[in-house]
Amino acid sequence: MSISTAASVTDIFHRQQLHQYAVARTGAQERIAKLRKLHDAVLRHREAMKAAMRADFRKPPHEVDISETLCVNSEIRHAIRRLPAWMRQRRAGVRLPLLGSSARIHAEPKGVCLIMGPWNFPFNLNLIPLAAAVAAGNCVILKPSEHAPHCAAVIRDIVSACFPEEEVAVVEGAVDVAEQLLNLPFNHIFFTGSTAVGKVVMTAAARHLSSVTLELGGKSPVIVDETADLNRAASRIAWIKCLNGGQTCIAPDYVLVHESLHDALVERLAFWLKKFYGDTPEARRRSPDLSRAVHDRQFQFVKGLLDDALARGANLAFGGTSDATGRYIDPAVLTRVPETAAIWEHEIFGYLLPIRRYSALDDALNYINARPKPLAFYIFSKRERHIRKIIRETRGGGVCVNECALQFFNPELPFGGHNASGIGQYHGKSGFLEFSNLRSVARQHSPLPTTDVFLPPYGSRLMNLALDWIAKWL
Repeated sequence: MSISTAASVTDIFHRQQLHQYAVARTGAQERIAKLRKLHDAVLRHREAMKAAMRADFRKPPHEVDISETLCVNSEIRHAIRRLPAWMRQRRAGVRLPLLGSSARIHAEPKGVCLIMGPWNFPFNLNLIPLAAAVAAGNCVILKPSEHAPHCAAVIRDIVSACFPEEEVAVVEGAVDVAEQLLNLPFNHIFFTGSTAVGKVVMTAAARHLSSVTLELGGKSPVIVDETADLNRAASRIAWIKCLNGGQTCIAPDYVLVHESLHDALVERLAFWLKKFYGDTPEARRRSPDLSRAVHDRQFQFVKGLLDDALARGANLAFGGTSDATGRYIDPAVLTRVPETAAIWEHEIFGYLLPIRRYSALDDALNYINARPKPLAFYIFSKRERHIRKIIRETRGGGVCVNECALQFFNPELPFGGHNASGIGQYHGKSGFLEFSNLRSVARQHSPLPTTDVFLPPYGSRLMNLALDWIAKWL
């Protein structure tokens, strides 16, 4: 449903607060039935999803399948298979001084959750967190981005076909609606978007001490060392960089390449960009496989980064022509980009790829570590010693070696950033746990006074002996 008033938003929230314990009482099979219903609704709306994404920013239909539909339903099927094990109470160990008691860990729902999704992968990044929240037994208000309105309408149709409003509701609207939602005391807030807005969300959550998951972004680097398979590296970098119009939080944001391979990598990138999308700028502009900037503001932002870099003396090694009417910039490879260029400071979110050469691996690592921690990190190398060193001596989100984006597509791996690139992780079991509170339950079974020795008044000989023994041996 579309919400435009604070009263309507608040009414849904209060109804979910009243309903949350009924949802929390559901068992694994009941939740699995809900997930199956969501899975089937996604399949039924597959063509509608493709049409909506084409209307919002001309996303190719095959990319909708690859990065939206298949991702969502793969996550849902994974949760269906594993949910009984995830929900099972887990026994915990008991130390000798607590002999006679038992300990268990319960994964209980957090309660009423808010999911605020982005426009760039509207189905993937709204419905995968939703599936995790449903698996964990929560009520959810889902707010898709207003910048992809056709997609938001399809999300509303999918959700309304699967859930009553007091369990899962879709709220559409712009910044004013987001502010209304953030004023409510949700038990958990899951936000995907920019680092700047993530800070706003975290500040709002702090007012109610709501827990948060922040899936942000950042400047994800690629290291191509002197042993790399250039064809593999260039083809994967070119593809993932151009996926979704370059509007991907895990897209390669810049490349650090060993100086011995710099020119060859630039040549190979040009080769693959032509092979994938067309030999000429006009052919690439007409390619059905290249998306567009989602709105004029995004186009102008990316165009501004390109113009600034060129004005400061960067070399345009490939592409770079633009069409403001179509919100399109020809995929561009930039070399010799000055350090003062704005492109080094902002997540690009478009078809621009700056290339920077390095001579020693430590120089590349120092360059990366001097900047905020990225959401993704890509390594192309045949030298295991280099791979281990890069992973060991850098920090950030997921790492992918000799490929791009594998770390996102595997539901067995937790996905998330670190500090500026995010807080918390999801996908698979990590998503279930993110929407759960692990509650400790300790129970005393022994009729013997096993803990009496620790009761006041303190200082008895038996207490002192017991404390000395525990301090030394347990």
